[in-house]
Amino acid sequence: MTSTQGHHGGLQGGPAGPGERRNGFGIAALVLGLVGAVLFWTVIGGIVLGLLALIFGVIGYRRKKHGVATNGTMSVIGAVIGALVLVASSVLLAVGAAVFNSDEFKNYTDCVEHAGTEADRQQCAKDFDRDVDNR
Repeated sequence: MTSTQGHHGGLQGGPAGPGERRNGFGIAALVLGLVGAVLFWTVIGGIVLGLLALIFGVIGYRRKKHGVATNGTMSVIGAVIGALVLVASSVLLAVGAAVFNSDEFKNYTDCVEHAGTEADRQQCAKDFDRDVDNR
């Protein structure tokens, strides 16, 4: 047996043969889900990575059901984390869009643009807080 052969005589690191099980989708789902959880507050981190984790997790789980993969639990965990990240990021994006499109925020940005001193800018922030609280 040479150093490039595995324990059972097959090559390691190469493409899987017809009877070998591959776990790439489950691993990818879990990794993408965890990275998405760390970066959920960004569009790419939350929406894109969460969606990819969900898709790869579903594919990995289906591959496990068909006997092509061995890591169905990892696929499910990656898909669940991806779905949670996707939901959290979507909610955060919707709240952010609502705040930035509000009349209070437009009034605040106009106030800051016309403020001449730091005290005027601080007053703009106080007025914005008051307007949001009275909403």
